[in-house]
Amino acid sequence: MIKNPYLGKFIVFEGLDGSGQSTQAGLLKYFLLQEGRNVILTKEPTLDSNAGKKAREVLSEKNIVDPEELQRLFTEDRKEHLEKLIIPALKEGKIVISDRYFFSTFAYGVSDGLNLDELIEINNNFLLPDLTFFLKVKPEICIERIKNRGEQIKLFEKNEKLIRAWRTYEILPERFKNIYIIDGERMINEINGEIIQILNNKLR
Repeated sequence: MIKNPYLGKFIVFEGLDGSGQSTQAGLLKYFLLQEGRNVILTKEPTLDSNAGKKAREVLSEKNIVDPEELQRLFTEDRKEHLEKLIIPALKEGKIVISDRYFFSTFAYGVSDGLNLDELIEINNNFLLPDLTFFLKVKPEICIERIKNRGEQIKLFEKNEKLIRAWRTYEILPERFKNIYIIDGERMINEINGEIIQILNNKLR
């Protein structure tokens, strides 16, 4: 992976579907804006590329492709995401917060039977985040949260897949630096407070 050489900072939120990573990404953006920082919040897969749109169709089970093709879509979308949004913003000194990045495709790709080392290899030319937060929440709690939101259970939101995905998330800090596993089963403000504390210690 490529270490961030730019003036801006790249922060990523990860976790199982329903873990609250989108909520925490939004709260961190709000906190940084209040501090007067220039912040962009983005998400993968994106809605800006054809590959991202196709990947979202697969995730919502509107289309079916094999696991390798889904990973190709994620990678193609990520390349465009970096080139058109993330890297230009970092060059301008902005803070970019991404709700999901390649760690998601590692975890869910392995849960779909793919090889972790091969997944890392196809993402090897991409930018490494300065700071990554993994929100740890039990799969059954994640599924209950999704149901409580009135949403349908999608492709990667089945209990067995979530269990396998989290096993991969747990070993990724051994392979990559600056990953913090956060207890996501606490009150939202407690989680946010810990994230801000880590941010202040690591990036200030």
